Amino acid sequence: MTEVMLDQGGRCGFVALIGAPNAGKSTLLNALVGSKIAIVTHKVQTTRSRLVGVAVHDDSQMIFVDTPGIFEAKKRLERAMVAAAWEGANDADIIIFMVDATRKIEDSTRIIAEGLKESSKKAILVLNKIDLVKRDTLLAKTLELNELGEFEETLMISATTGNGLEGLQDKIALNLPKGPWLYPADHLTDITERLLASEITREKFFLRFHDELPYATTIETERWRDLKDGSVRIEQIIYVERDSQKAMVIGKGGKGLKAIGTQAREELEELLDRKVHLFIFVKVRKGWSDDKERYLNMGLDWVT
Repeated sequence: MTEVMLDQGGRCGFVALIGAPNAGKSTLLNALVGSKIAIVTHKVQTTRSRLVGVAVHDDSQMIFVDTPGIFEAKKRLERAMVAAAWEGANDADIIIFMVDATRKIEDSTRIIAEGLKESSKKAILVLNKIDLVKRDTLLAKTLELNELGEFEETLMISATTGNGLEGLQDKIALNLPKGPWLYPADHLTDITERLLASEITREKFFLRFHDELPYATTIETERWRDLKDGSVRIEQIIYVERDSQKAMVIGKGGKGLKAIGTQAREELEELLDRKVHLFIFVKVRKGWSDDKERYLNMGLDWVT
């Protein structure tokens, strides 16, 4: 890891983004970093593992950790996702607790507030999507949320429009510990290109099959080969749990799989700035959500 030394006024630290599923954490991460490194869909629990994004504001390097949404987990995969979220929070210098201002205060939000209180960790409360809510509603929700826990400050933003982001960056930058930067100035993320490719395809998959299949699947980039002409050949596998799911993904005449592949390839070519030859295969792997290797590939710890 490259260290970039600053003068004595330099700051650097980790900032955990935590919140209930679909609070807008990934949208905020992309906005702060200035590039798409986290997939975004309207489906809850899109983010499965911790993602790191790096941004510079004034003389501070902010290392953001986007965590899976925290909720009352029951299945093994859900427990692993929630464990990853709390681990990211526990290791952070600053915690951003994001709440969707358009929704009622849900049980998952209360769980997080209670968890922060039990850990004696204070967070900055950030109400997101304020462009969609009336001012009186925002004020009432702020009061209600502050009764659930003790927060360092309450800020209001819209991760989509950018409203309030500069104030949030100012607050974070000034409160990070003094020290050398941990990454080069132009570094954006720790996510590998292979994992990014898997995530992009998973996003397109979610958008197409959001009501039928997302939580029964995982997508892995199995091969990545740079070609002599500067293009790249990427081979991916979509793992499903049943033959009927495989047929649904492929679609009549292969239309479903082709649509996902086309959309993923086009976005990957834009992100990688090179021609992409994308090949996607669908395989049945019964009980993949209880397969330790799949968790390691997703960057999640194996939980019992």
